[in-house]
Amino acid sequence: MGKTVAIIGSGVAGLACAIRLAKKGHTVSVFEANAYPGGKLTEIQLGAYRFDAGPSLFTLPEEIEALYELHGLDSKAYFDYKRLDSTCKYFYSDGTEINAFANIEDLKEEIYQKTGEPKKNIEKALNKSAFLYAFLSPLFMHKSLHKLSTWLSKNAFRAYTKLSQFNFNRSMNQINKVRFSNKKVVQLFNRYATYNGSNPYQAPGTLNIIPHLEFGIGAYFPNKGMHDITQSLYTLAKKVGVKFVFNTPVSKITLHEGKAKGVVTKFGFHKMDRIVSNMDVVGTYEKLLKGERKPTKLLSQPKSSSALIFYWGIKKEFKQLDLHNIFFSDDYQLEFNHIFKTGTVFNDPTVYLNITSTQKPDDAPEGCQNWFTMINVPNNQGQDWDEVIKEARKNILKKLSTQLGEDIEPLIEVEDILDPRKIEIRTSSTQGALYGNSSNNKYAAFLRHPNFSKHIKGLYFCGGSVHPGGGIPLCLLSAKIVADNFE
Repeated sequence: MGKTVAIIGSGVAGLACAIRLAKKGHTVSVFEANAYPGGKLTEIQLGAYRFDAGPSLFTLPEEIEALYELHGLDSKAYFDYKRLDSTCKYFYSDGTEINAFANIEDLKEEIYQKTGEPKKNIEKALNKSAFLYAFLSPLFMHKSLHKLSTWLSKNAFRAYTKLSQFNFNRSMNQINKVRFSNKKVVQLFNRYATYNGSNPYQAPGTLNIIPHLEFGIGAYFPNKGMHDITQSLYTLAKKVGVKFVFNTPVSKITLHEGKAKGVVTKFGFHKMDRIVSNMDVVGTYEKLLKGERKPTKLLSQPKSSSALIFYWGIKKEFKQLDLHNIFFSDDYQLEFNHIFKTGTVFNDPTVYLNITSTQKPDDAPEGCQNWFTMINVPNNQGQDWDEVIKEARKNILKKLSTQLGEDIEPLIEVEDILDPRKIEIRTSSTQGALYGNSSNNKYAAFLRHPNFSKHIKGLYFCGGSVHPGGGIPLCLLSAKIVADNFE
């Protein structure tokens, strides 16, 4: 029999969860504090320039298609995308440029030509990434780690026989330093730790699973931009009967005899049979479950990095730039020490440039580009962000101007800035951390909050701050795990 369900927050996980639970016959209401759906996955318009405001990399499109298929719909009629020929362009300060082609043979040739790295080393690394994905994704991505059935499954027993090959005990950097002979290639593969806001010099080698998502499965771009993921899922949710209540933060989850009984908003008490929080798990306990027992150890784990983003409308077209571009720091380890050890921003940061107008020309006026210019920064620990922003802006402009051979600042036509304080306020992300807990130790995967409460019946959790982690694909999978375990 269908239940009444309240979902707190309409991030991509909340939307996916609503769609899945509606299919199961439940009556679903989504309460959202903002005036719009999507959480971090939103957009901004600055004059004639459009920017995807948040996540910019799209992998595992099948997880979105699955939501349409559940309801007997052809996803292509509602949401379309293309596979990228190049996953990223990498720029080093000595002038080396590496185009990370999606075609593996082209990729190996490109890296060999630019760095002298033997092709067999690239092949081995990608094969190892595929191996990790084959054995670990069925457990860590698609199932709850907090159910005994997961550990007694056929997939688990397959994995037990390979335990020594999963690189839990060595860091990502330790693995990559042995695997590659060229420092630039080590840096390129170390970069994948940032995909979940972690430090490659601390995070386990198991995170070398990530390159397989790009090179084995593919990196993609939604034809209407990343924000179309939000828009299409929101449209689908409404189509299948989900109700949305915007501008309505939840102030309390009401319990009775250890069971979730409803939520309180400015409109009063809403009685519900089940509740799913897509809000940051720390905020859920601290703000909505005041006085209730907390899983203190899980909630106090070190948080991931955050981001400082400059949205720049650039009145020039740089043909050498692609959708995804990385301008590397000369001292990667020192950069990560600043982020994770001293809570500061390095004066030579690695700069990520996302330019959607290379794929979707109407995102910028003709002859111009929309630059989503991002650096990884520590989460919000009370730093003087105004000073940090001023200094970082200067360092970023200097770096890009030097590498691109042109003074960038006079080309900036419009500008907006997103910093950890704003991320925290707009998305209720604790300390403005982008991915909840960091993965900077080998037990990190086991130290995320489960997708259900062990002490409060009828309370579930989805989104980047809980299992299996942050980023669009994992958020979508957290919704699947909630739906699979929904009682």
